[in-house]
Amino acid sequence: MFVGSTQAAQLMGISARRICQLLSEGRIKGAFKSGRFWMIPLFEGMPLVSKGTRGPQASWRRRKPSPVTIIHVNQHTIRQNQKQEKSAPVISVKRGKENRYGHEVEIAGPCRVVYQPDKPKPCGARVWIETLFPVAVYTQ
Repeated sequence: MFVGSTQAAQLMGISARRICQLLSEGRIKGAFKSGRFWMIPLFEGMPLVSKGTRGPQASWRRRKPSPVTIIHVNQHTIRQNQKQEKSAPVISVKRGKENRYGHEVEIAGPCRVVYQPDKPKPCGARVWIETLFPVAVYTQ
């Protein structure tokens, strides 16, 4: 998963200017520029920064990683909606212990689609979308 320089600064607990300095020195591994924006890869939820040659040892504040938002479509609800007049929400958005349902979802950032037929989620989902960014859920 990739993040921008502002999101990387928030994850590491440092300023966006310091991230720009690290990027210009080439110390953030795997970072590349796409147009005017930096794309910074995450390794276990954090950007990898190589050691500097001078100064004190870096001690990045490791924040508790934000829970991944998981979005999936409930097939059982779709089948039930075909039998009834009123349609129940079929999209499930799970973040931590919170679970929201809706008819429409808008993801404000990068995401990935995961298919694991051998390891379904506890709810039975085999295909889902994962993201670390905010998700807006709309109901009818």
